[in-house]
Amino acid sequence: MNIKDLLIRFTLGGTAVMLSYIVTIISPWKILSGIFAAFPAVMITAILMVGVASGSKNAAKIAKGSVFGMIGGVICVTTVWLGLMVSNNWFFSVMLGLVCWLGSSLLVSNLRDRIKGIGIREKS
Repeated sequence: MNIKDLLIRFTLGGTAVMLSYIVTIISPWKILSGIFAAFPAVMITAILMVGVASGSKNAAKIAKGSVFGMIGGVICVTTVWLGLMVSNNWFFSVMLGLVCWLGSSLLVSNLRDRIKGIGIREKS
């Protein structure tokens, strides 16, 4: 691995951590913070930091949101792979994958909330 590779990895990893932290702070929706915490390099650190600062209950919310982000990660990988197969354009494929990652993560989160809401109404 050369210096250029190390600098790219450092820049991308640091940017992912920074953006995830910013979203965690400014987002009024804690589930979105959890979704952004699904970046593998960020998840454990985010849960640990939230747990220390705000307690286990808030850390559990971040962990729950990270599950949705990880489901979105599968969609992202699939989208990037298909995008590369069809277009052979890596930049387009990565950008499309990121958009699909966020969209599918939010969709799964909303579907879960709706299903959970239906289950509560049926029991009452």
